[in-house]
Amino acid sequence: MTAMARSPRLRRKGRMRHHRLLFHAAAILTAIIFLVPLVWVVLASFRGPVEAGAPPIPPWPQQGFVLDSYTRLNNFGTPILHHATNSLFVSVGTALLTIAVSLLAGYGFSRFRFPLKGLAFVLILATIMIPFQSILTPLFLLLAKLGMQNTLVSLVFVYTTLQLPFSVFMMRNAFDAIPREIEEAARIDGLRGIPMLVQVMLPLVAPGIVTVGLFAFLNAWNEFLAALVLLTDQSKFTLPVLISSVRSGRYGAVDWGAVQAGVTLMMIPCLILFLLLQRSYIRGLTAGAVK
Repeated sequence: MTAMARSPRLRRKGRMRHHRLLFHAAAILTAIIFLVPLVWVVLASFRGPVEAGAPPIPPWPQQGFVLDSYTRLNNFGTPILHHATNSLFVSVGTALLTIAVSLLAGYGFSRFRFPLKGLAFVLILATIMIPFQSILTPLFLLLAKLGMQNTLVSLVFVYTTLQLPFSVFMMRNAFDAIPREIEEAARIDGLRGIPMLVQVMLPLVAPGIVTVGLFAFLNAWNEFLAALVLLTDQSKFTLPVLISSVRSGRYGAVDWGAVQAGVTLMMIPCLILFLLLQRSYIRGLTAGAVK
């Protein structure tokens, strides 16, 4: 009886092991499919001037790894570090301003009662359905009237406006998930208003803040159309606009090596954020396992 009782259990363990192996194999295959184009671009960016316009197979340099593509990209106009600084300023500014506004708005929609609260929230979400291209011309005219056209600060305001509907929705849901008993206990201890928001509620909605900040940063870092229309001074171009200028070429010639070098530089912040998030996720899993 003992052997007969053990055999189904062993079969279940064997099936679970096979399912786990299939799951990991599928996950690894999916990761490879997504990573191959990125690795392809990085390898191609180290080709020499002669190989840059050659067929992309194989992607790695045949005559050794060189930095000529990055040198040509840096010499295209203003140094590449200047454009990277522009993109970083716009992305970080957008993330910080989006977090600040959506945090207060989400807290207000979640915890306070005021007339037409539901209608106001629905109207904020409804702006997601408005195509950005349809309001680009009014935005350009408005910024020109305010004297803010062709500035990086105006780009920060435009990107923040585009991110707010989703961000307010996320932060409202994050605050709704917090039990009201915690807030009532904080009020008994004498905390109200901003102190209670900062000391009690802020640590509890940290995952929502990180999510909002990441989406805002990545969308601002990769955005192209608004930067192309609103910025006319080449020294203020962000990285996507610079890469588009390199892609257009001079006198009809396209420097594919410089384009691939620019795309590689665009991927660096995304990779850093991914590694930081993965590290935090692993730490969370480890802490949960210890508990």
